Amino acid sequence: MIVSKMSWRPPYRSSKFRHVYGKAATKDHGFDGVPITDSVHDNHYCSVNPCFIAIVTESSGGGSFLVLSIHHTGRLDPHHPRVCGHSASVLDVKWNPFDDHCIASCSEDCTVKLWDIPVCGVQKNMTQPRKVLQAHTRRVNLIEWHPTARDILLSSAYDYKVMVWDVSACCPVLRSPVIVISVHSELVLSMSFNTNGSCLATSSLDKRVRVIDPRTGHLLQVSSGKLHKANKVVFLDHNMLLSTGCSPWNQRQIVLWDADDLCEPLVEEELDEAAGVLFPFYDPDTRMLYLAGKGDGNIRYYDISCEKPHVQFLNEYRSHLPQRGLGVMPKRGLDVSSCEVFRFYRLLAIKDLVEPLSMIVPRRSPEIFQEDIFPMTVGNKAAMTAQQWLSGINRGPLLISLKPRVANPYPEVPPRREIRNLHFHTGPPGGTDPNSEQAFLQEQLAYQDAKYPKQSADLSGWQEDETHAPGWSYVPHCPEPSESPPPRIESELLQVFYRQQDEITGLREQLNHSEVRITQLEQEIKNTRNNMRNTF
Repeated sequence: MIVSKMSWRPPYRSSKFRHVYGKAATKDHGFDGVPITDSVHDNHYCSVNPCFIAIVTESSGGGSFLVLSIHHTGRLDPHHPRVCGHSASVLDVKWNPFDDHCIASCSEDCTVKLWDIPVCGVQKNMTQPRKVLQAHTRRVNLIEWHPTARDILLSSAYDYKVMVWDVSACCPVLRSPVIVISVHSELVLSMSFNTNGSCLATSSLDKRVRVIDPRTGHLLQVSSGKLHKANKVVFLDHNMLLSTGCSPWNQRQIVLWDADDLCEPLVEEELDEAAGVLFPFYDPDTRMLYLAGKGDGNIRYYDISCEKPHVQFLNEYRSHLPQRGLGVMPKRGLDVSSCEVFRFYRLLAIKDLVEPLSMIVPRRSPEIFQEDIFPMTVGNKAAMTAQQWLSGINRGPLLISLKPRVANPYPEVPPRREIRNLHFHTGPPGGTDPNSEQAFLQEQLAYQDAKYPKQSADLSGWQEDETHAPGWSYVPHCPEPSESPPPRIESELLQVFYRQQDEITGLREQLNHSEVRITQLEQEIKNTRNNMRNTF
């Protein structure tokens, strides 16, 4: 099997993401004054969704983490309330992918806890979780949600066990996981599901990569660990795995594997001789791989392909500030109007700062939705329940479109109110003359009796209504299919089809022009506001 080394670079392969660049947010648009944890574990310590960002913080007398609104940027209040229900340091936090207000946390107190975050955010210290998972005998270092099944959570601890939990149970304290995976002899360092959640990849302190059936706990594949000491692992497309670690000569490297055969790697590439752990992040929509090292200031990104040479280096973001951990925004929380295809939240412990970093594809007209770089992506709806997954069903994630919806420019018409009681005021203001009202009603009844007699044979008093007045035109109703059958000849059908296509094309052009005009007006408003601020 062919193995590629860093000393030999494969020929350049064209990619639409060749010129992707990183744009760091200013300090005002970051989260300043965050007491980031000093833990030495190689975790991310940060989790993000379109509503909130959770950051593990340094605290005394227990473990805690911050939950901030994604728009609550700027300087943080030192006394901002926290989630502080653990009795020891928090090691990992993960948002529920199907509930933006539910987060899981694990700690050195050997527990996993689920928290319900209010819509308005954390207004006071939270100490009471919604659910507690107690089965590990030693500190819990990793948690991971299932990508397609609701209420399935995995936890890993220093007892070398991976436990699968069904958190949909009503009991506030769960002590029995549905599955216990006991195939590891060392501490598990990372876990990653494949696309539909039918396989689980892990790496551990014994420097091996394993592929496991998470429903049964059976070991499917295991690497040798002699030529590559794996540290982190992530599932890619086309049933491929990528692990980061070091070579026997202590050089950091990435290795690409076939998940069905871990005997020999598909690709090996040595990077440098730094000591920090490399965190891999994979974007299945763009098929881009990002490598961010703990203690590094740079982030490398690659193009992944199912064809050789499989891994193509694209570019690198560089910063003089080292990162301790990173969080990643889901695709549904990105700014598509600026062609943002990925967003990191870098934990910069030196400055107590959480810095958003946007990866942007340069386009000439970013205000127009770019369908080629924003395909259908994973949404926030589960494809199945926990019971369905446990019974053996496999389903891929439910996809959504990131294309912004155009708001209806026409106001909604309020519903008509029924007029039940009519009061005719013919007398002076402030009162009603009953004689005048009675006379008016009698006059109306006499008119109706004359116009529409009770007996159809007596039409001597019939009068012409407004439909017979000059200038009145009759508007025909919409014919039913039985009254006006559709064309049956092929040429007539083609004419109708082409006419409809022309109408659709015209409507799309009008919509595009409207979106461009809206963007121009928004930019003019921003420019006007900036000019007014500069003037004053």
